[in-house]
Amino acid sequence: MSTLVWQRLSEADLPALHGLARRCLATDGGLPLLAEEATLRRFFLSGSGIGGRDETGDLVAAASVFLDASGKRSATGLIHPSSRWQGIGEQLVRWCREHSGGSLLRVVAESTSADSDRFFADLGLRRTFAEHVMRHTLVDIPRVRRPEGLRSERWTTETAALFHTAYRLSFAARPGFPDTALDVWVGDLEGEAGFRPGESRVVLDELSAPVGFVTLSDDWIDQVGVVPAWRGRGLGAHLVARSLRALRKAGCAEAWLAVNVDNPAHDLYLRLGFEDFGTRARYEETQR
Repeated sequence: MSTLVWQRLSEADLPALHGLARRCLATDGGLPLLAEEATLRRFFLSGSGIGGRDETGDLVAAASVFLDASGKRSATGLIHPSSRWQGIGEQLVRWCREHSGGSLLRVVAESTSADSDRFFADLGLRRTFAEHVMRHTLVDIPRVRRPEGLRSERWTTETAALFHTAYRLSFAARPGFPDTALDVWVGDLEGEAGFRPGESRVVLDELSAPVGFVTLSDDWIDQVGVVPAWRGRGLGAHLVARSLRALRKAGCAEAWLAVNVDNPAHDLYLRLGFEDFGTRARYEETQR
């Protein structure tokens, strides 16, 4: 494979993987969690992985095949910006196909370049999902008043079901909506190490019916939704702006969120002061 020195990835490669991920994020943007140890271990060290080092001994390419959260075999990879356009990407895809156990290839790309869609399309993979990753510096946060007649409640054992109802009503019409059961949805949120119940909010109308919600973890706005009848009244903007102030008060230096590339809320987040920080995507092949 290329002129690089290739070898199986191991625990000793973790610092080099961290540096490679950070370099790709600096050039292309994408999900900042990619460079964290837990993500690198899950993506590159939990399955079968390979890394390529150049003549200076630096790790400039890596790929792996692993089992994702749903138990399906997936592939991922990184190439240092200085080593691109040398055929390494094509070779990594071929290696992943050879190690996919006969399954059609599914690619996890948490940091993508402007040419990713064309590159994967040329190799027979189509994009099935993509999100803008967005960052807010928390320096200039607009104030957006909550619509009249509404009140909000923080996350507690007693209000968790109201959050879940708001989640279902907000997203039920989306294609592929999973309609996660209450106990699973609550368990997933409360199981996150950085979950912020004190800053998460569900909004209720005068009859105590849920009309919107937002959940926060670490410095991320994880989920924000507004039920259809209350859209266009500024409730979503209020929830996001309020969350930004809460994160700043909590000592965060920045805030993050991800939004589907086809979601018109992207424009709202830009108006609230977010900036695009690359794209994350998924690709799949339909046949070989």
